[in-house]
Amino acid sequence: MFQGAAALNLDAKGRMAVPARHRELLDSLSAGRLVLTAHPHHCLLLYPQPAWEPIRDKILAAPSLESQSAMLRRLLVGFATETNIDGAGRLLVAPELRRYAALEKEVWLVGQGGYFEIWSDAGWKAQQDAIFALGDKLLPPGLENFSL
Repeated sequence: MFQGAAALNLDAKGRMAVPARHRELLDSLSAGRLVLTAHPHHCLLLYPQPAWEPIRDKILAAPSLESQSAMLRRLLVGFATETNIDGAGRLLVAPELRRYAALEKEVWLVGQGGYFEIWSDAGWKAQQDAIFALGDKLLPPGLENFSL
């Protein structure tokens, strides 16, 4: 289970160090095989490859001539890049993915249960601002009685 947000830096080659607390679990879930892809909200998604495959297959099974399915396929499958964590614990983010998500030096790795989101610093701050702006309207339908 991946959770928590970590502020990280990309080096000059576009690599980021994956926090040690996540490396062992990523390796055990995927034998080091990972997939990075684009998300419609202009962040990136990082999946262990075995967790990504059923998602990819579901997207590919959607009708290719239906415009929304085709757009989603182009985004999620079209940007999907297989990668791994190197011996120094770093993950290379491909240039086209860095451009898509406007990733510069400071980035955020945000655990989402079975996968991660990777945000630019500005994008992550904008997400937090959007959450705070919702105030008491934050809970979606079905979670009205949710309490912490």
